Amino acid sequence: MVEAFVGTWKLVTSKNFDNYMKSLGVNIATRQVACMTKPTTIIEVHGDTIIIKTHSTFKNTEISFKLGVEFDETTADDRKVKSTVTLDGSKLVHLQKWDGQETTLVRELSDGKLILTLTHCSAVSTRTYEKQA
Repeated sequence: MVEAFVGTWKLVTSKNFDNYMKSLGVNIATRQVACMTKPTTIIEVHGDTIIIKTHSTFKNTEISFKLGVEFDETTADDRKVKSTVTLDGSKLVHLQKWDGQETTLVRELSDGKLILTLTHCSAVSTRTYEKQA
């Protein structure tokens, strides 16, 4: 099922992203820049390893992982977290934990679009991506 996520995805809409980042403790200057960027996410599968690359004019990140196996991640806002990604039905669920806190990044496909729902405490952001040819 992970293969359905494979491809290059371009951000087309973003809702409540600033509030989500504020909840994480991201400073205002970083939030302003991040809210203006339209990142591209590239998802690849090589055997049992999944690679998610995010490219933007602000920052590029790349994570490589196996489903269900915890790994160390440095986020785009420089948090050092312990991450685990699982497949929950048709959803790719990415859990990040650090300093007694946690956030989830849930990716799911709907009408040919990739919907990313980010949740931290009561802050929820929805970002929609369209697949590139």
